[in-house]
Amino acid sequence: MKIGVILLVLVLLMGLPYVAKTYGLKAITVSDLPDEGAWAELSQGNLYYRWYVPEPDNENGEIVILVHGFSTPHFVWDQIKNPLLERGYKVLVYDHFGRGLSERPAIRYDKGLYIGSLKELLTHQQISQPVHLVGYSMGGAVVGHFTRAYPAQTKTLTLIAPAGFMPGAQTANRLVTLPVVGEWLGHMFAKDILVSDVSEREMANIDDPLAMDKLDFVSQVSEQLAYSGFIESLLSTYRYFDLFNAQDTFVAVGKRDIPTLAIWGTKDATVPYSGTKNMLEAIPHAELLTIEEGGHNITYMQPSIVGPGIAAFLDRSISLSP
Repeated sequence: MKIGVILLVLVLLMGLPYVAKTYGLKAITVSDLPDEGAWAELSQGNLYYRWYVPEPDNENGEIVILVHGFSTPHFVWDQIKNPLLERGYKVLVYDHFGRGLSERPAIRYDKGLYIGSLKELLTHQQISQPVHLVGYSMGGAVVGHFTRAYPAQTKTLTLIAPAGFMPGAQTANRLVTLPVVGEWLGHMFAKDILVSDVSEREMANIDDPLAMDKLDFVSQVSEQLAYSGFIESLLSTYRYFDLFNAQDTFVAVGKRDIPTLAIWGTKDATVPYSGTKNMLEAIPHAELLTIEEGGHNITYMQPSIVGPGIAAFLDRSISLSP
């Protein structure tokens, strides 16, 4: 009897906060989309995308695809796109399924999903020419896997604080991989985890005038928590997409001799700078742009370095291409 009462109390103590967090979550619909951008109807659902186009007399005919990371959607590119547009590049951004303004299908979020959704988006947008792929964090692993599968469609590769270069790291937190337990932990603690990139430690050396406002970052990240399926997409990705070891993929990509740039902060607490050693072993011809004291948030907190760095690399690459 006592054990039954104790179990009931435990269930209530854990269940009530979970219900409070999940009650009222809504499915994202087309009415939630802004005036800019649209949904691409793909095989797994509707994926949000948006084009940015330079002035007509400044276009160079090249296309850049910006691929965001694990949890922060396309807003991370807001200050990165401008140097690219100024140099004449057309820029396409999109949100992974489960994030931002894309739908959150109840499917397995594995490598095949991320490769397939990018491939389908290119087909949907009738892009047949080779493109410049830029991947941030998990997006770095995604563009690496895509390039391995479709090397002819990749003209250059830019990896910003990329996932996949920590083969000695723990592959997954065991609690997160457990059914029900993972969902409970995710809904209870997601916001604290998601805003860790703007912690006091990560923000200590940020003085970029184009840096994203900290409160704006927290607000935009938090908006995703209002939609059902967001936490589940992150958990599924954590369970089925290897965030730690993509070494085999990058070794294969390195043999393709595709121009590659890596941008990395020396104080990155999420994807340690020591991963540059593995990256250069896999892709010996890669250029490395090191941001001293930079954290994992360099894409949106140090865009004055990252944006022009990418643009200059792309300019060099296309000037050397036949």
